[in-house]
Amino acid sequence: MCGRITQRRTPGEYAREIGWTLADGLDLAGPPAYNKPPGTQVLLLHRLPEGACHVDRLNWGYRPHWATTKSIPPAINARIEKAASGRFFAPLWRAGRVIVPADGWYEWTGKPGHKQPWYIRLESDSPMFLAAIAGFRADRDPDRGCGLAIVTESADAGMVDVHDRRPVVFSAEDALLWLDTGLAAEQAEQLARSRSRPAQDFVWYPVGKRVNRAGNEGPDLIEPIKLPLEPEPGLTPSMF
Repeated sequence: MCGRITQRRTPGEYAREIGWTLADGLDLAGPPAYNKPPGTQVLLLHRLPEGACHVDRLNWGYRPHWATTKSIPPAINARIEKAASGRFFAPLWRAGRVIVPADGWYEWTGKPGHKQPWYIRLESDSPMFLAAIAGFRADRDPDRGCGLAIVTESADAGMVDVHDRRPVVFSAEDALLWLDTGLAAEQAEQLARSRSRPAQDFVWYPVGKRVNRAGNEGPDLIEPIKLPLEPEPGLTPSMF
């Protein structure tokens, strides 16, 4: 699962980290975002059909046009086990691969009414590159095939402490390969399954509950807190 991310750096910082010396769309900088929920515009990195490097903003949440007539809600995540071949996402897997740059994401543990937020980031605190797929068409509004979904996989090793799902996170080198328009869908699936960064590259810690409200912002949201010695009822850490 990936249901809230941070994008606190500028488009230029993300572009440089992935190795792009020239890219269009670097003027899309906004205020640092410490609490980006689905349904909002997030930064993404992608290549135009002719190969140019491009930064854009796109709605987080995707559904194909045929799904709107069936009242199917937009999907915010695409499970790697089905995304490459399922009717919902397969066209995007072939020709809509993008990267969502982020600095971390949040997960919650515990029972309703006692949810504890956790923040997950790279141990180095450097930018991370989340595999995503998007229906990106400048001539369509968000309800007609636009939007993106972040690719997720089963959590491994210690990461299952917070949730049983996690986003596929690439290194800069693998992110560039994911964006290669010449990479076949089958090769992209193998890349996502084999090259996601391992659990030992990450750290995760509890943060304050102010992040629970999607409208709240600020760097204090990612500051670690100490949990009470006696956990609240139903609070058992389990990652993603």
